[in-house]
Amino acid sequence: MDIQTLKQRYDIIGNDPRLLLALNKAIQVAPTDLSILITGESGVGKDVFSRIIHENSLRKHVRQGRGLISVNCGAIPEGTIESELFGHVKGAFTGADRSRKGYFEEADGGTIFLDEIGELPLAMQVKLLRVLENGEIIPVGSSTAQKINVRVVAATNVDIVEAVRSGRFREDLYYRLNQISIYLPPLRERKDDIPLLFRKFSSDVAEKYHMPPIVLTDDAKRMMMDYPWYGNVRELKNITEQIAVVETERTITTAILQNYLSYVPTERMPAVIDNGAPASNAITDRELLLKALSMGQMISEMRQEINDLRQLVAQSLGPSATQPMGHTATLPISHPTTLPLGHQAAQPEEEFLTPEIIEDESVALEDREKVAIMRALEKHQGSRKLAAADLHISERTLYRKLKEYNIE
Repeated sequence: MDIQTLKQRYDIIGNDPRLLLALNKAIQVAPTDLSILITGESGVGKDVFSRIIHENSLRKHVRQGRGLISVNCGAIPEGTIESELFGHVKGAFTGADRSRKGYFEEADGGTIFLDEIGELPLAMQVKLLRVLENGEIIPVGSSTAQKINVRVVAATNVDIVEAVRSGRFREDLYYRLNQISIYLPPLRERKDDIPLLFRKFSSDVAEKYHMPPIVLTDDAKRMMMDYPWYGNVRELKNITEQIAVVETERTITTAILQNYLSYVPTERMPAVIDNGAPASNAITDRELLLKALSMGQMISEMRQEINDLRQLVAQSLGPSATQPMGHTATLPISHPTTLPLGHQAAQPEEEFLTPEIIEDESVALEDREKVAIMRALEKHQGSRKLAAADLHISERTLYRKLKEYNIE
């Protein structure tokens, strides 16, 4: 199958050389049984490439099993992931009232797509490596190995090489999965494809809802091409559909477009960063600086408010109330000092930077995090998968945050 036919069949829009290289590699390796690792940011279309590989392989006509099984490793709780992948026998654990096949057994003879493989716990990485090397699974609670014939396609949006260096991903599993690597570039690195994608999504909405398609002015087109698109193709599709449905004007200017592109991605907010998150979610040096400056500014404002209150109290009680222990009525207001996190500047005795104030600061950050999560869920109509991608955190982390903040 030539590349143009492949693009038409799978609705792939774009002429970027790296995208075409990825398509060409996918179609070349599809007939083999080699394990494939697809890397790229969230929203670039890694799931589409898993379908391309399976549907152009010798396994596409599999009769036993279900052909292509897609598994989001980041969405399965750590306590149940072994059972989900390899199945379990009756009585293996509390509530196991019957035996159950796992995803690998369901995919026997076909292909299993392990999305977000970088989220797989280390203990499960060892067991997955054994499955890949021996072609055998052992259901939970069983001592008997079962032979399976499964082709593995894995994907991740984390820097997997860095994860290997930091010990969060096993090196031997990385090399076993990475027999063939396919990299999908982010949308902001294929700017010329953005207008093409916009036109395609606009046309799809117009056809679906029987309305004229929207078009961009030249300035609006340049604005679209300069936007960073952290959510990649998924974000572009979402915004195009919003504009097409909400706006009455069919010619979209920069003034209209700005209402949709001015949204600050919440995944860049320091409060959304999870301490146990993978390297791709880690806070950057620039964000550390911004966070330190923000905290310093907030503390400085708190000190100013305290000083104002002290002055009011002093004025109401008279001059004698201002000298109970030799202190003046007002407190010195120091300028916030930017320090690396984990280092605390010594505070003069006169400053009222109490533990309660610091605790209030952490509460404020938690509130920001909660609001960011709720906005992401609202933006994606409650879809946890899309909200997690928008926040650049795993679904597992999002589930934990929802429970922590009692968000329904």
